[in-house]
Amino acid sequence: MNSILFVCMGNICRSPAAEGIFRKLVAEAGRDSEFFVDSAGTIGYHSGEKADKRMRAAAEGRGYQLTSLARQIATADFERFDWIVTMDEDNFSVVSSLDPGSRARVVRMCDYSEAHDVTEVPDPYYGGEAGFQAVIDILEDACGNFLRRI
Repeated sequence: MNSILFVCMGNICRSPAAEGIFRKLVAEAGRDSEFFVDSAGTIGYHSGEKADKRMRAAAEGRGYQLTSLARQIATADFERFDWIVTMDEDNFSVVSSLDPGSRARVVRMCDYSEAHDVTEVPDPYYGGEAGFQAVIDILEDACGNFLRRI
């Protein structure tokens, strides 16, 4: 079984969206039994909260359900997950610095984006609706390519 953890800063916008999108792609491919998928944040400020209501609305508009509750990444995650997929360079740096030398592969989400010329999934928290839609566009592309490559 492949275990994948998507990580952003607060675990209320980008990483729960990536989790929801990836889960749906896996289900549509008939590969549910092959994957364990979760998400986390580099900070614990929103721990226990649902995804941001604007992100949930944007995702639901495209057929994705975001049901996870925010949590902070833990040291145990480095042994629990095969892949830790980060949304931006700051997330990548924080996660990499926390890695105790595990077997987990820490990667950048945008390394799998082919349709968008981006190096980071932008944080839509302080923007409007268009920002949330743009994040979903990037994640649909990158998650699809990630699934095909692993």
